[in-house]
Amino acid sequence: MSKLTNRLSSALFMGALSSFITLFSFHALAIEVFMAGDSTMAIKDPKDYPETGWGMPFAHFFAQDVTVTNLAKNGRSTKTFIAEGLWDKIEQNLKPGDFVFIQFGHNDQSKHKVDRYTSPEQYESNIRNMIHITQNKRASVILMTPITRRHFDDNAQLKLTHPYADIVRNIAKETNVSFIDMETLTREHFQQQGLTLSALRFMHIKPDLHPNYPNGITDNTHLNQLGAREVAQLVLTELKEQKH
Repeated sequence: MSKLTNRLSSALFMGALSSFITLFSFHALAIEVFMAGDSTMAIKDPKDYPETGWGMPFAHFFAQDVTVTNLAKNGRSTKTFIAEGLWDKIEQNLKPGDFVFIQFGHNDQSKHKVDRYTSPEQYESNIRNMIHITQNKRASVILMTPITRRHFDDNAQLKLTHPYADIVRNIAKETNVSFIDMETLTREHFQQQGLTLSALRFMHIKPDLHPNYPNGITDNTHLNQLGAREVAQLVLTELKEQKH
């Protein structure tokens, strides 16, 4: 074999080795962000568009070395999220350096929906257990209160609609995990916009305007694309302020 061929073979080998090391290092150091929550965070089926969970635009805010795994699902409480094995998927794949965003409450408090209702005591226990598991895996928790519903009173002030939010606030204080009070942030955000402009961020569609909603819809819980983008930006701003 000639010296040139030897050098070419060596160069090819070193190039392949360098690529392997780079790829190995990328996978070894890559951060995964897991999202655990309900419909206000979830990825939506095309049949539900323009309904959009804030986790959808949020996933596009990260560099290529960060993977976002959004396991939030419509209608889930902490109880059903655990029972259906969604939390198991996070626990099984969680590694040191990863992050878990936890946001529940809309469905846990629904006493009229027995399948998903979670008592305040069980809700607290479920949230604490999620935190405990995440920390044992040497990953980080971002704990959140649920986003506000768009329910205005007679004085055009947004009502407080999440009785479980204080449970989350207390857990955050006691455990000292990273915490974003999304109920307060979103209520202030949509309150500033007022009745008319805030409606443009939620699922308000008149009849015969969208094929997914031929009869129209007035939904003051779920966001459209604009609302989801703004809520995701609120989360991003808060994360930056907390130096994440």
